[in-house]
Amino acid sequence: MSAKSPIILALDTQDLDTAKNWISATNSSISIYKIGLEFFLKFGTKGLNDLKSSGEFQVFLDLKLHDIPNTVAGAVASVKDSGPKFLTVHASGGTEMIRAASSAAPQVSITAVTILTSLSDEDVSGIGYAKGAKESAIGLALLAKNSGARSIVCSPFEAREIRNAVGPEIEIITPGVRPAGEDQGDQKRTMNPVEAIAEGANYLVIGRPITDLAKISLTQMSDGAARILDSLK
Repeated sequence: MSAKSPIILALDTQDLDTAKNWISATNSSISIYKIGLEFFLKFGTKGLNDLKSSGEFQVFLDLKLHDIPNTVAGAVASVKDSGPKFLTVHASGGTEMIRAASSAAPQVSITAVTILTSLSDEDVSGIGYAKGAKESAIGLALLAKNSGARSIVCSPFEAREIRNAVGPEIEIITPGVRPAGEDQGDQKRTMNPVEAIAEGANYLVIGRPITDLAKISLTQMSDGAARILDSLK
């Protein structure tokens, strides 16, 4: 396991064996894996525990919880024993919701999602935010920090301003990261890995630029993860 890797690999699959193979292929370059709704709704904590037979790693449990404080606290309590390093909630759920999540699992880094990287300024305005994506993300990050969140998810384009606003102790995780020349997919605010780290990110969530290489071979996938990690050294 690469203990100091800033890469979080997104295990966006509904197939348990596929996820295990991806972990085994990349575990020398990656130490944290993102488990999202696609996987978790199908396999739950049992599947998460089953994955751990594939290698030593930490979990970014990306459930993006957003509900009344009591419900979110109960949801956090129900998954905390699976030992996630990070667990996401929507910052827009507000102060009391974030506080409830943090209190339900003090040992877990409750991770507040600000503005999704699939949203443009026009999308943010259409939803009803008074300000653009960057300004809204900064405001949500500050609210989350002051409510007990210990990590923040934001676009790399907001990372520098959010770092300046929340200080050095908060960990910043940026999705929407694509190596140069890669297709953006459904992301609208993307940046390459070197740039994202330079902007202040601690961790980079990367999925298809690595996992798509498994369609060629697991060796290609392993090499692709290693190349991205090497570019960050």
